[in-house]
Amino acid sequence: EFVHGTIEDGIATLTLDSPAKRNALSAQLVGELMAHLSVAGVEPGVRAVVLTHSGSTFCAGADLAESAREGGPLPGTERLVGLLRQIIELDKPVVAKVDGNVRAGGLGLFAACDLTVAGLTSSFALTEARLGLSPAVISLTVLPRLSDRAASRYYLTGDRFDAAEAERIGLVTITAVDPDAAVAELAASFRRCSAQGLAASKQLTTHAMLTTFVSDAERLIEMSATLFSSEDAQEGIASFMERRPPRWAE
Repeated sequence: EFVHGTIEDGIATLTLDSPAKRNALSAQLVGELMAHLSVAGVEPGVRAVVLTHSGSTFCAGADLAESAREGGPLPGTERLVGLLRQIIELDKPVVAKVDGNVRAGGLGLFAACDLTVAGLTSSFALTEARLGLSPAVISLTVLPRLSDRAASRYYLTGDRFDAAEAERIGLVTITAVDPDAAVAELAASFRRCSAQGLAASKQLTTHAMLTTFVSDAERLIEMSATLFSSEDAQEGIASFMERRPPRWAE
């Protein structure tokens, strides 16, 4: 089981638990997470969802080895788009609680959540350009959270940034010495709200993002597939798997 779910005091906590694979977005992990989200969505006693992780990494993005076994990235990309949309359309707030690393496609999952809490030592990076790729489909959730200048900087460099910077540019809602305590405060606030009020209010905050899914998702899925099949991407992925610099790196 790659995702564990518990419900307590009106909060459904979903824990990504595939640390050996850095909680990569495998078919199993995505499928289990979507199933848990569906249960939380229809459970009347659940007021909000907290998405967290075991191990040192919240999510490292695509499962590249599985993509190779599936004959390409298309199945995984379509699954990810479905997961991101499910989080956005859920009638309940979803809070990401991270105390570790978030990379590449993992930032798409992180950004899809309504609120995000990060421990002070957490780190983030959009590393796709370094592999001959781009953050194509995760732009559906990442770009609305960032300023234009921040998006350009971190899309185009692949550089790592810390929790304080992530909060400054809009990706993180709250940085905290104690992420559990920060999430507990948010949970207390949710419990003071009605389920109807939360659902209607979330619709207002996610409307623009959902509109982008309708207009751009298919184009970005196609872009991702084209990039993955390119010579540069094959070299970039091979270098990543072999733990060596790609041929273009200086």
